[in-house]
Amino acid sequence: MATVDQQRVRRGGTWLVVHDRERAFQGYTLFTSMLGDGPVYLVDMDGAVVHTWRMPYRPGLYGYLLDNGHLFYSGKVMTDLERFEAWARFKAGAALEVDWNGKVVWEIKHPDHHHDARKLRNGNVVLLCLRPLPTELRARVKGGLSDTEIDGKMYADYLLEMTTRGEIMWQWRSWEHLDFDTEIITLQDRREEWTHGNTVAELADGNLVVSFRNISTVAIIDRGTGAIRWKLGGPPLAQQHDPRPLPNGNLLIFDNGPHRRDHPAPYSRVIEVDPRTSAIVWEYHDQSLFDFFSPYISGAQRLPNGNTLICEGCDGRIFEVTREGEVVWEYVNPNFFHEPGRPGVNNWVFRAFRYSPEEIERARRA
Repeated sequence: MATVDQQRVRRGGTWLVVHDRERAFQGYTLFTSMLGDGPVYLVDMDGAVVHTWRMPYRPGLYGYLLDNGHLFYSGKVMTDLERFEAWARFKAGAALEVDWNGKVVWEIKHPDHHHDARKLRNGNVVLLCLRPLPTELRARVKGGLSDTEIDGKMYADYLLEMTTRGEIMWQWRSWEHLDFDTEIITLQDRREEWTHGNTVAELADGNLVVSFRNISTVAIIDRGTGAIRWKLGGPPLAQQHDPRPLPNGNLLIFDNGPHRRDHPAPYSRVIEVDPRTSAIVWEYHDQSLFDFFSPYISGAQRLPNGNTLICEGCDGRIFEVTREGEVVWEYVNPNFFHEPGRPGVNNWVFRAFRYSPEEIERARRA
């Protein structure tokens, strides 16, 4: 007797779902299964895998193509996984650059590295890291579930800029610049972490934008002084990911939506924010509001034709929408993995990227 697949997403169908050839931006989509064992996939518009990088580490948590065509990848070093309850899920530890064939060009490691790292225009690398908050500051942190610190410790984020030889060039500590009175942990979250950074990215002017999930805050950091030049909190944000700089100076943000303070129910959306006014100038949400929801991970990319590629991470769903919000391409990650200590299997994707045929041809030749 046939049995019913108990994995909801897989039961509903995977691989290519829809492709509007006239309106979708034609190219190749890059992604990796967040809990996979290291393959990074490049799929064409029909959902066929055209290239695979076999990486030496599990994802920690994703990879993307550099301007030189090489793959930049954060890998999970499988040591020190017991630091606190959630650490094993989002720890990284290694950042590396590989060519089209997977040959390592350089690699650096740091035990505090997690979630994100980026190659900077000056050739260095910025790592998102965390370590215990100084003891005297812990009592100043507001919010969260009481008595959920880990062995009396609370962790917070800091940034490191390193050369590709591993030399530390610059450091920024969140607890020296964020406001303890306004950066409050969401009431339903544990107090083992204060900030829970999930993104760091370089702006056109060389400054950095950082996303802190637990306090629903996106901040722009002045690289020269360390001062916070701009920030946006919740509402409107609710445990967001992936503030991505756009050519017009705006930020594209995946606003995950759990624990919203301005709506009675959770839902996800993608918003474009103008930092000059803090106004939302564009928004995508599903026409049936609660059918689009990823409480964790996820991201979005503005494409050259004006469409937006969205990664609904917790369902492994990657889809493209027009400016008017119409879906013109959709793909569901068919790769499912069981993570030790977690129930069931899943196909989570932290981020996904669309590249033009010209960009992929340049990567092949690099």
